[in-house]
Amino acid sequence: MIRRQTNDKTPNYHQRSALWGECTTFRKLRQIHATMIINGFNTNRFNLRELIYVSALVIPSGISYAHQVFDHITQPDLFMWNTMLRGSAQSPNPGKTVSLFTQMEKRDVKPDRYTFPFVLKACTKLSWVNAGSAVHGKVMKHGFEQNTFAKNTLIYFHANVGDIEIASALFDYSDTNQVVAWSALTAGYARRGNLGMARKVFDEMPEKDLISWNVMITGYAKRGEMESARDLFDQVPKRDVVTWNAMIAGYVNCGLHTQAMEMFKEMTSLGEQPDEVTMLSLVTACTDSGDMDAGERIHRSVLDLGGGELSILLGNALIDMYAKCGNIDKAFKVFNSMKEKVVTTWNSIIGGLAFHGHSEEAIRVFNEMCRLKLRPNEISFVGVLVACSHAGRVQEGREYFRLMRDKYKIEPNERHYGCMVDLLGRAGLLIEAFEFVDQMKIKPNGVIWRTLLGSCKVHNNVELGRLANEQLLKLRWSESGDYVLLSNIYASQGEWDGAERVRKVMDNKGVLKEAASSLVDTD
Repeated sequence: MIRRQTNDKTPNYHQRSALWGECTTFRKLRQIHATMIINGFNTNRFNLRELIYVSALVIPSGISYAHQVFDHITQPDLFMWNTMLRGSAQSPNPGKTVSLFTQMEKRDVKPDRYTFPFVLKACTKLSWVNAGSAVHGKVMKHGFEQNTFAKNTLIYFHANVGDIEIASALFDYSDTNQVVAWSALTAGYARRGNLGMARKVFDEMPEKDLISWNVMITGYAKRGEMESARDLFDQVPKRDVVTWNAMIAGYVNCGLHTQAMEMFKEMTSLGEQPDEVTMLSLVTACTDSGDMDAGERIHRSVLDLGGGELSILLGNALIDMYAKCGNIDKAFKVFNSMKEKVVTTWNSIIGGLAFHGHSEEAIRVFNEMCRLKLRPNEISFVGVLVACSHAGRVQEGREYFRLMRDKYKIEPNERHYGCMVDLLGRAGLLIEAFEFVDQMKIKPNGVIWRTLLGSCKVHNNVELGRLANEQLLKLRWSESGDYVLLSNIYASQGEWDGAERVRKVMDNKGVLKEAASSLVDTD
């Protein structure tokens, strides 16, 4: 039986019974819910509060269930409203928080000091400046602007997405006890790129919390100022995984892959447990550097971290890493090992296959994805069109392009058009390729004209090559390769005068041919 509780003294009265303390699964929650319905769903306020609290905040991903339950409560009290606002604000769909607050107002439920911080946090997550500013007005209307909870959240909102000057005006530099407010203002300046002001507030903080340290390190790292980031990193009294991740990601973004790997070694040697963000940064480092040996070591660490299983994000990253390092077999092995696959996963393997010459397999995988009723997106079609181009499968390429527009209602972008031009050009259908460009809904860019020029070179078509070059030079005149391509087209047909004219144009415009170079990776 559910213990009845009659104490309703305050809207936020909350006391956990042993029964509700044991409710940590959906199955247990539904059992208790069913018992409540049998005994009269709306008759026990205590159990209604607990049902909302557990479903919204205790059960993972239970907020949808909480909304369904909440809709059947005839007169939810303020505790229930606030619990729903809190759960919605920290859910993947924080927009529900604002709509709930609107319903709350329409039903004349008077908010308290806990209400507004939840709504403001949702507005901050969504970057809803107008909605958050309107809530600020309601905070003032109800007399909560000086309340610590509301004021700190207002500072956080304005510092991050609203008006930084308002955040600064709300901030009281003499209030040395409000570490949260100091951190919020520091974060606001840092995230807006104003590291000078962020550092000024940070240095004046009477007491620095770990959040403020991490904000400043992340700010420097994102701007590529790794020496400043490292200087602060070495001063942090006690680091967490976020601190380490900021440094590792900063080194990766700056192309300092060796330093990123060294930071990871230092991290693990000190007993700090990496998380998914850490491993994603390291996989990216291996992808960018082409270091597959390091990538395989990171892969093993990822499996150890996840108990042998791969998350979608890490699986996709590893597929991309192996493909770009040229080992498509290992990319496919990762793909097949993933228990859960989404469209981005399929895109990773299709793209890896297509760009490394495994065109037939890329097309097969794309068709398999469609057979499984997964809806391809614009990236999926780039992959399959590249595969068709490399395989010389012109008719199939035309069909996929039509399918993209007609069935999936995806408007082609520059990459799709570029793939089609490349497909037709490689097949020697130069006239059709030029006609295709004329009919495009977007203005052709330099890449498309360069693709046409390259096709004209391959198929020794001087007239169309000259036309493509003219259009290309209207968009850019300083690329030496464009001139060299046209010159080579003339030379391939024995038209030495034309080749010489192109060289003279280059000289007159001061365009220098770039020196050839090659890269050899040893040991």
